[in-house]
Amino acid sequence: MATYKTLDTVQVSDIVNVGISPETAAQLHKKVDEIIKKYGSGCPETWKEISTRVLNPDLPFGFHQMMFYGCYKEFGPDPIAWLPDLEAAKLTNIGNLLERRGKEFLGPSYKDPISSYSAFQEFSASNLEVFWKTILDEMNISFSVPPKRILVDDPSQESQLSHPGGQWLPGAYVNPARDCLSLGSKRNLNDVAVIWRDEGSDQIPVKRMTVRKLRSEVWLAAYALDTLGLDKGSAIAIDMPMDVNSVVIYLAIVLAGYVVVSIADSFAPNEISTRLVLSKVKAIFTQDVIIRGNRSLPLYSRVVDARSPLAIVIPARHSCLSTTLREGDISWHDFLDRAKNYRNVEFVAVERPIEAFSNILFSSGTTGEPKAIPWTLATPYKAGADGWCHMDVHKGDIVAWPTNLGWMMGPWLIYASLLNGGSVALYNGSPLGVGFAKFVQDAKVTMLGVIPSIVRTWKTKNCTAGYDWSTIRSFGSTGEASNADECLWLMGRAEYKPVMEYCGGTEIGGGFITGSLLQPQSLSAFSTPSLGCQLFILGKDGIPIPPNVPGVGELALNPLMFGASSTLLNANHYDVYFKGMPSWNGKVLRRHGDVFERTSRGFYRAHGRADDTMNLGGIKVSSVEIEQVCNKVDDSILETAAIGVTPAGGGPERLVIVVVFKDANGPKPELNKLKSSLNSALQKNLNPLFKVSDVVPLASLPRTATNKVMRRVLRQQLTQSQNSKL
Repeated sequence: MATYKTLDTVQVSDIVNVGISPETAAQLHKKVDEIIKKYGSGCPETWKEISTRVLNPDLPFGFHQMMFYGCYKEFGPDPIAWLPDLEAAKLTNIGNLLERRGKEFLGPSYKDPISSYSAFQEFSASNLEVFWKTILDEMNISFSVPPKRILVDDPSQESQLSHPGGQWLPGAYVNPARDCLSLGSKRNLNDVAVIWRDEGSDQIPVKRMTVRKLRSEVWLAAYALDTLGLDKGSAIAIDMPMDVNSVVIYLAIVLAGYVVVSIADSFAPNEISTRLVLSKVKAIFTQDVIIRGNRSLPLYSRVVDARSPLAIVIPARHSCLSTTLREGDISWHDFLDRAKNYRNVEFVAVERPIEAFSNILFSSGTTGEPKAIPWTLATPYKAGADGWCHMDVHKGDIVAWPTNLGWMMGPWLIYASLLNGGSVALYNGSPLGVGFAKFVQDAKVTMLGVIPSIVRTWKTKNCTAGYDWSTIRSFGSTGEASNADECLWLMGRAEYKPVMEYCGGTEIGGGFITGSLLQPQSLSAFSTPSLGCQLFILGKDGIPIPPNVPGVGELALNPLMFGASSTLLNANHYDVYFKGMPSWNGKVLRRHGDVFERTSRGFYRAHGRADDTMNLGGIKVSSVEIEQVCNKVDDSILETAAIGVTPAGGGPERLVIVVVFKDANGPKPELNKLKSSLNSALQKNLNPLFKVSDVVPLASLPRTATNKVMRRVLRQQLTQSQNSKL
């Protein structure tokens, strides 16, 4: 790991050594020196000035690191990577709400959106009915039949077993797809609803679909759906890339009163079949093939091999299908032709009870059959509210997040964008290359969501170089724990806009912990529980650590969470999320399964799943903690996975580090030397008793459809390999 000087001792020669010409180095040094004289050599204000006045994406990243780590060398933990500005904070959705109603919520203690944000978060979690009524009103959510109240929380034992999360909006009838398409203060017919580009069309202007066109296409698809003769509430699957057609289909299914079944387009036939059976699918939308660069990957044939019911098949790029359809299946053109007489005729939304299902999604399924998780009609509003509250999506915003409808972030992207008057930005292709970087520039994306492994690839390939990302107002990051250096690099691509770390789950429909544009942000850290959410970190005794006290442990949630799941199709919901959990104020806490740390400065850090911990010499440690150290040991390392392997004859777990190198064909360190370096780094940075027993190189790490590392699979493979050598 590099050693950085304090900012006030950096010399021009140090700047030259990271690849900057002497003339430019002298100019940069002069600017930095002026800032230090004004603010001091190591504080958040100094970094804010340097990041906005000195740094730019064209400067070597080594210089960015020199400035950041030099500024904070003597600062201690959780250095501040971004500071909110009060005037800008007042323009955010929550800031504007607090400026109008802060004293109503918090009384005379209210000061301003930044100073009073933490108090408002506590208010939101303690006054759930007031908070959620306020947010639904602010988002202009309409009900064909209004709810009797916001929340019913019956304290009786029977109700706590059947509805531990309470009953939200009882009696309400809604249709979230209708709200996505409605007109009003957030949009008009000529506003852009979807922006997209196909991979390989990078020199062609981005395509745009207006609200007028989107409404027309969704209405037509909804009318065509009704010609299938399915009962309302029937399950209809979508297994295709997330493009403009899939957005139309998704909204049409919900608008017409059916239930979406989300299936990732990467799944093999047996995985598709499992999901079709679990959710009792009556029809499926899919694509003939998936185009990735010069490759054409089969998709429809996988759906057929999965023995799907009726399939409606969309051509990938051209007007004609590239395959012959199975008897009874329908082409997209013929499907829409069934409703041709209704083109541009409004489809009256089918309003259903709030507890009815809108979407069935699935857990990763890495330990057997995936959990089938239904979203009710309330869950889309949780996704939309997170977009409004935390990602600050406004009218006119352009929101991109490389994802798929098989992962909860696909539906989340639709609702978080369209319910708040924003545009969905979609790149139909791989997000890992220069094509996506150019799309972000050309579409003028204002909010870009990422998965950390994607950022790692961008940084390694430097594929964002030369593209202007200055329209980005903030980033979101979810899916796995991020890396501080990669987070710093990402911020530097867009004039040091903040990265909102965001963590939740499919069964929540959004996040329980996040970053905020109203709070300082530290690299790879969360700054606050989500609004309307109360979380607890359990100590080793299983009892919640007192609020605001630093500590590490399994995370649990107040069960009263708007939009969260209350049932599973193939498992006992209470047993999965509540059985064996401690109580708080008479309520059983909800299990989530992540290990979190609350730091001394009040930030939160994710340490992986509770079942991704290992016991090394009597010390429990998460895989993520070890990996964060190992990833920085050698420049040739792309990523690592830390696995605890129990010896065949029993005994203490052995630590095995699986390593993926950046260049499979390039120079690599000798494995014994690398093991020695890993040991030194772990013993210096984590614990002097930790010892790596083996280093195993792999071409890539096994991942779920949602890009999470499957450490269980690696553990099983390593155990089998170990036993085969005996």
